[in-house]
Amino acid sequence: MLISRRQALAAFAAVAAYAPQSYAGDATSLPPISVTKDPNCSCCEGWVDHLKHAGFPVTVVTATNLKATKARLGVPEDLASCHTAEIGAYVVEGHVPAIAIRRLLDEQPRAIGLAVPGMPAGSPGMGGEPEAYDVILFAKDARSNYGRYRADQAI
Repeated sequence: MLISRRQALAAFAAVAAYAPQSYAGDATSLPPISVTKDPNCSCCEGWVDHLKHAGFPVTVVTATNLKATKARLGVPEDLASCHTAEIGAYVVEGHVPAIAIRRLLDEQPRAIGLAVPGMPAGSPGMGGEPEAYDVILFAKDARSNYGRYRADQAI
């Protein structure tokens, strides 16, 4: 049985309509991200620039009591960093690379979000010689390593 080109294209379009949303290469479909940061933090601005360069629409909210924001969003104290972001149903804590955020959006794991504890040298927004660091996927009662990075690249 042969199908026409038109039937093949229609079948492909029907399958594509039900495929999960992928953010891997389509910056126009990236959801907005809201970053809460201390008004005096310059590395947070560097991370915001990293996100914008990666195509994320970013809104910045300044706050002097970030601890309350982190507690409200479920960020464990030992994973805390200098800024906290919200994107869709997820929290992004610290200098998480944009490619890890895109992966999170593509995979949609059951989790609160991603964190890069502390402020690793050379991570997105931070200066200095890049060092290796881990991105942690965290939930209320669980954690796992979501990748190892140097600068903004997986290693």
